[in-house]
Amino acid sequence: MLFAVSPGEQEEYVALQIHNGRPYFLFDPQASAVALSPRNDGGRRYNDNQWHHLIATRKQAVGTIIVDNQYSGSASATSGSTIIGQNTGVFIGGIPENFTILRQDAGPAKLVQQGFAGCLRDVMVQKSSGATDAWEPLDWDSALEKHETYESWEGCPAVSEDGAYFLGHGFLKVKPEIFTGGDYFEISFEFKTDQLNALLLFAYDIDGKDFVLAELQGGVLFWVLRWGEQTAELSVWVGLSYCDGGWNTANVLKRGPLASAGLNDIYEQDRKSMGGSLTVSSPLYLGGVPPEVKHPALNKHSLLHGFGGCIRDVRFARGPVVSLAAVSSSAVRVNLDGCLSADTSVNCRGNDSILVYTGRDRSAEDLTLQPFTEYLYRVMASGEGGWTAGPWQRGRSGETVPQSVLPPSRVGSVNGSSVEVSWEEPAEVRGVIEKYVLKAYSRDRTLSGLAPFSSYGITLTACTQAGCGESPFAIGFSTPQEEEVPSPAAISYPNSLSVRWDPPPKPNGVITQYILYKDTTVVYQGNMTSFNITGVGVFTPHKLMLSACTEAGCTNSSQVTLFTGQLPPTHVEPPVLTVLDARSIHIQ
Repeated sequence: MLFAVSPGEQEEYVALQIHNGRPYFLFDPQASAVALSPRNDGGRRYNDNQWHHLIATRKQAVGTIIVDNQYSGSASATSGSTIIGQNTGVFIGGIPENFTILRQDAGPAKLVQQGFAGCLRDVMVQKSSGATDAWEPLDWDSALEKHETYESWEGCPAVSEDGAYFLGHGFLKVKPEIFTGGDYFEISFEFKTDQLNALLLFAYDIDGKDFVLAELQGGVLFWVLRWGEQTAELSVWVGLSYCDGGWNTANVLKRGPLASAGLNDIYEQDRKSMGGSLTVSSPLYLGGVPPEVKHPALNKHSLLHGFGGCIRDVRFARGPVVSLAAVSSSAVRVNLDGCLSADTSVNCRGNDSILVYTGRDRSAEDLTLQPFTEYLYRVMASGEGGWTAGPWQRGRSGETVPQSVLPPSRVGSVNGSSVEVSWEEPAEVRGVIEKYVLKAYSRDRTLSGLAPFSSYGITLTACTQAGCGESPFAIGFSTPQEEEVPSPAAISYPNSLSVRWDPPPKPNGVITQYILYKDTTVVYQGNMTSFNITGVGVFTPHKLMLSACTEAGCTNSSQVTLFTGQLPPTHVEPPVLTVLDARSIHIQ
């Protein structure tokens, strides 16, 4: 994911990488290479097609890695050196093919030279440390060189299906050790395309004449292979069924002298006079071959059309499905993050390029594009002596304002001043959603906050770089009552209660009236904050409750029980005295 190394003998380096599905932070301040991975995550793997948050820091000799804000590990360099000096450049996502690694690290500290296949976002670099750490976002536009990468505004692909997406005029190079041929071997995979003609796979012996080749041409699957002096050529006629944009199953194999090829349960086979091992020493190329690969078989067959579409579930010798991102050493115009949904009305197209401009100018505009769609362009220069074609260049058209934005799918009240809102991504988005905006309306007025016990309509707005689109109608919801009405208090008298109360500290609006209840009966309605209840018995209990009302409605206080006062005794009899002895009297 990231690599920087010192010039010369490469004695110092720092790297972030994925090894066997686990993240590692590597650094060497000289003569003490350190490899860090989280220690408290149970050995889990992170190549799960989910977003993960990673922080890697080094302070002098101590390095720390934190994943998903909960899994961590740390270690120290032991050489005594703490400084990593100048570097030859910071590489993000891979190392150039012509960059030579001189370091001889082993184990987890060994650098993985396989390029990163996936998405990186929100990359921050710590420029300084101290009381306040200074982190700055990585400026992708300042890169000195880019190779087979996507611009940040293009976002990450929304993966709908597993597989590798081939733009066309590219190839996927599988490591040579993955497929080496033999007397008995089998290759199977699934693909979908709208092309009539395309190369599927090719591999050969660098020092000999052996090769294997599979291609689609004019409704036929061709499977050609040569071992020694034996050449088998199979033609499986399936018509135009394979280029309708749906998934197809291909299977090619060699069993001694027998060669077999099948496409969608239609098979052909050819048995030669003898078997023998077919030698393959080159990488296996899927979907096309690099321009520098020269082979007689490529001159004989119509291989001008690189594969455009998706390939998935690749198996060798009936083994498990291989990860194309893991077994590939190079991918040109191939997206390994997944297969995109078909978005074309053209099926079984023969010529996969259209003339955009012809003339002597050195610039042109293509005004026939679909929004936010990848296209390949190249320039062909011609003169009296002939013509020459340049390399293909990938480009993507701009975004559009989101269309058919639906209102939120769910609105649930949390309390009187906040709600929890859920929504779905708009179905027609030609671009990358940069932000969503929720707006609450009350009587056609946009609000900056919510009030308790009120009704609103809420809309969803989705925005791309091209602009924002709002849902044409709102979903209604109401906030609950949240008014805290203090319970009434009273001064007790023998035949009355002098009741008083305080206004609510947070009314839902302007108080229009108070309602005082005694034993569930209304005894007062008005705007005063006090009332005398008369005509009640001496020292008797009464249940009181207060309601505070606004235009939106009324909210009740808690019910309290209060007693009226007591009267003094009206008559007291004189005491009866009984003399007990010379020093005591009993009083009753």
